[in-house]
Amino acid sequence: MKQVFQIGDKISLEFTVGSDDLASFNNEEVHPFYSTFALGRDVEWTCRQFVLKMKETDEEGIGTFLNIRHLSPAMRGSLVHIEAIIVNLKGNQIDCEWEARIGDRVIAQGEQGQKILKLDKVQRLKELASN
Repeated sequence: MKQVFQIGDKISLEFTVGSDDLASFNNEEVHPFYSTFALGRDVEWTCRQFVLKMKETDEEGIGTFLNIRHLSPAMRGSLVHIEAIIVNLKGNQIDCEWEARIGDRVIAQGEQGQKILKLDKVQRLKELASN
């Protein structure tokens, strides 16, 4: 694992809310807003950017937790800015706090964690989970 970051480092990405990001179950739209599920996916991708720059070729990241406080809606077509900041780097654990905004309006906040593991350990975990 490459030690290229330190506590306080930030990464930001932007996402445009599309039709596939709206809240729906069983192909039925619940409401015309950014779903918490899609927001979580985009947060995970934002935080994963740290892992992609830290992991070696024989390593992979695996999520350990995701906390979301969805505070305000985002309509289809909205540009959502997600910023993640490293708050803990201990061993192979990387924990972030994150915030999602549309302009100056905060739509969500939370925390996300990942561990960087050797690929052979990921394979062993996969085998255990399939039994």
